[in-house]
Amino acid sequence: MSQVFGDLVQQAKDALERAGIEGAAREARILAAKAADIPVDRASLSFQEVVAREAQSKLEAFIASRVLRMPLSHITGTRAFYAHEFTVTPDVLDPRPETETLIETALESDFQHVLDLGTGSGCILLSLLAARSEAAGVGTDKSPRALDVALENAARLGVTDRCLFLRSDWYSDVEGQFDLIVSNPPYISAQEMENLQPELTHEPRMALTDEMDGLSAYRGIIPGAGAHLRPNGRLLVEIGWTQRTPVVGLYEQSGFTDINITSDMDGRDRVVSGVWQGA
Repeated sequence: MSQVFGDLVQQAKDALERAGIEGAAREARILAAKAADIPVDRASLSFQEVVAREAQSKLEAFIASRVLRMPLSHITGTRAFYAHEFTVTPDVLDPRPETETLIETALESDFQHVLDLGTGSGCILLSLLAARSEAAGVGTDKSPRALDVALENAARLGVTDRCLFLRSDWYSDVEGQFDLIVSNPPYISAQEMENLQPELTHEPRMALTDEMDGLSAYRGIIPGAGAHLRPNGRLLVEIGWTQRTPVVGLYEQSGFTDINITSDMDGRDRVVSGVWQGA
């Protein structure tokens, strides 16, 4: 007996609900579409379509992985972020909606040359370059595998000719000055790691935590930014929602002006920005 796409969706929904996966209905459509090789945006219109026999076994493998709390993006291989879809692997941080606040804040002002520290999948840098056709940028990361993912995403977005990816520990191998520096550094403390969602155990730990108090990355990024910013250049960093006071303090101590906090869609402090007036 032939099976239709709607059966796959229901099977996935039931399994994910039993496992306590939040948003089971949405994820079921995505996993079933991946298994049946149907575009996700056509899922709702395809419930009566007959699917290939191998779609069932593919879906069962996807469900088994998701029940073990493998992130959905690691199963599908992609994540929608801001205005684009990015390749995602276990070697990079899974882009999250709250990080889009960083993109929106950066795009409030002009820039020609941007530096993204700890670029991971490249989603921040590449989203900015795609939105500003006249801009170019550099992305750095300590992980060569992450840089491979970023290069793949640059090709997906058609901006390869406007970006350079470097293996670098923050500023260690960076040369030149920029109009804008952005970063979503590891800001989860070692203590907080114990209570995070199980999906995060599948992501690169060094992209999540500094194994200390969650502030060590800022202690390197913020004081070092002046050497790489042009006068009136901006530094934007994503923060954890409890880190406003110590991070703003680092901006003040490092000589930044016009320091602002931008909240994410949930009303939590998410991005700190400041202007560098020059030494």
